[in-house]
Amino acid sequence: MDLQLTQKHVLITGGSKGIGLACAETFLNEGARVTLVSRDRINLDAAIKTLSAHHPATSIHTIAADLREAVSGLAVLNNAEAHFGPVDVLVNSAGAAKRTPPEELNPQVWHDAMQAKYFSYIHMIDPTIQRMGQRGAGVVVNVIGAGGKVASPIHMPGGAANAALMLATAGLASAYAAKGVRVNAVNPGATVTDRLKEGFAADARANGISEAEAMQRTTARIPLGRMAEPREIADAVVFLASPRASYISGVSLTMDGVMTPTVL
Repeated sequence: MDLQLTQKHVLITGGSKGIGLACAETFLNEGARVTLVSRDRINLDAAIKTLSAHHPATSIHTIAADLREAVSGLAVLNNAEAHFGPVDVLVNSAGAAKRTPPEELNPQVWHDAMQAKYFSYIHMIDPTIQRMGQRGAGVVVNVIGAGGKVASPIHMPGGAANAALMLATAGLASAYAAKGVRVNAVNPGATVTDRLKEGFAADARANGISEAEAMQRTTARIPLGRMAEPREIADAVVFLASPRASYISGVSLTMDGVMTPTVL
C-alpha cells in the first residue's frame, strides 16, 4: 500500500530511541524526510548512525532541545522548517512521567509528570498546529499511553498527564478540522523499550517483587500473550499520519494487546 508520504516533512519529538525512533525508520521507509528532536545530543547521534545505515543522511535532520521549556517548541519548529520546509506531520513521542509507587508521591512528582509529558507535547503542538491551520493542511499524531484510560497505582501522575493529552487531542481535532488539520492519538500498552524497564522497577518496589516477576505478571495479563514491539506502534502512527487515513481524526487508538477490552 502506497501511503503517499514521499518527500513529506515529518517532525518527531522523542525521535532518538524507542517508539519515536521506530516511527522515524518507518517514515523513512515510506520516502519521507524526518526531523528528530531529543534532549540528548548523544542519543541523536546514535539515531543518525542507526538510520543512515539504510537511508540517505540527507533525509534526516536532528535538533537537540528540551521541550519542557515553553519557548523550545517555536525554536524547534523554526529550525526544522528552515531545513526541510513546512512540517506536514508532527509526531509527539517525547517525554514520559516516571512510574512512582503511591507512598513516594508528593506535589513535585505530580508537577514533574505534567511537565515531562503534557507540556512537552503542548509546547510543540501549539506553534505547529497553528501554522498547519494557516496553510490548510497537516497531521498531528500523539503517542500517549493506555495509562491515561486505566488508572494504575504506580502511574497516577503520568496517567493524569496522558488523560489530559487525550482530551487535548480530541479538542484540537474538532477545533482544526475545518482548517484541514487532523489530530489523532495512539495509546500503547506495554511496549518493549528501555522506558518499560523503569516501569517494572517501580512495580517491583510497590509490590515487593523482582523486576523479572513484574515483567512476567504484566505479560500474563495480555491476551495476545506478548508485549508490543516499537515497530508495531510505529506502523499505526504512520498510517494515521498518511492521506490513506484522511477521514480519521479525533481518535485515540488503544494498542495494549486487548489488556483492557472496552467499548467507547
